[in-house]
Amino acid sequence: MDNPLKVALVGYGFVGKVFHAPLIQATPGLTLHTVVSRDAGKVRADWPTVTVVPDAHAAFADPAVDMVVIASPNDTHAPLAIAALGQGKHVVVDKPFTLTLSESREVVATASRAGRVVSVFQNRRWDADFLTVRRLIEEGALGRVAEFHSHFDRFRPIVQDRWRERDEPGGGLWYDLGPHLLDQALQLFGAPLAINADIARMRDSARAADYVDVTLRYPHHRAVLHASTLVAGNGLRFAVHGTRGSYLKHGLDAQEDQLRAGVVPGAPGWGVDPRAGEMVLDRDGRLVTKIASAEAGDYRRYYAGLRDAILHGTAPPVTPQQALDVMQLIELGLQSSAERREIALE
Repeated sequence: MDNPLKVALVGYGFVGKVFHAPLIQATPGLTLHTVVSRDAGKVRADWPTVTVVPDAHAAFADPAVDMVVIASPNDTHAPLAIAALGQGKHVVVDKPFTLTLSESREVVATASRAGRVVSVFQNRRWDADFLTVRRLIEEGALGRVAEFHSHFDRFRPIVQDRWRERDEPGGGLWYDLGPHLLDQALQLFGAPLAINADIARMRDSARAADYVDVTLRYPHHRAVLHASTLVAGNGLRFAVHGTRGSYLKHGLDAQEDQLRAGVVPGAPGWGVDPRAGEMVLDRDGRLVTKIASAEAGDYRRYYAGLRDAILHGTAPPVTPQQALDVMQLIELGLQSSAERREIALE
């Protein structure tokens, strides 16, 4: 595509390096122009021709930059997004959108005044297994859903000294993985009637929440969301139980591992999940097990949708209202856990 949108990436830690930079470069119509990092050598080892600056505001002031992607620590998301929008840039914020619903509303209002697109990076909408779950539910393959279980578990028994695991604003598993779990549930079922959350510390010497168990109550079903740092092995990812049968899926989507391994997005095998899910269906009173036909995932679809929103005025792949809806549940989940009770949505 001629004249691609020039992107400035703020932050070149794990998320910026492994996810955003390669996905931006692999999306037609986008090009990685600038990276904000204090380690220019690290960036140029991967992207020799990009501009590297140590200060985000220098990137925001660059008239060549069209869009800013914020992949810095969580407590910087709101101020950096507001500053970038103030300079007339379109903005993507890695999850969580901000730390509070109030901050999120301020970011959205700033984008509206500036006439710029703002969106939160919810790449897990394009996980292969989630796309498969969504298709099965929409097709009615499992009948009416009674229970939806979504797990994002890992085995990390050693607490590391990094900002995500510190007892500070935006730290802990609820802010890290909660946005993904909540966003997927909202995509499938819409807003719940109520939320009941247990957010806790389980590992020895844990300083921030490393365990999450949340139930979203709907009129005729429940959505149970779970994340832990002490689950070894090929753990459960999805379990969907309905009036006609169940779908079970173990193991996480392959795209993160592919990106870690340096696979170029779009290469042969990209987004193909090697671990197919299993369906157990009621066939005239007899339970039959079969492998579920799996969708292919592709995180590039997020950035392609964002490109189209900027260039053609279509809705962004994750709208501001959807970002606000997740942040409302993040806050209510914290309240529910602190007060040890179910909280109804107004």
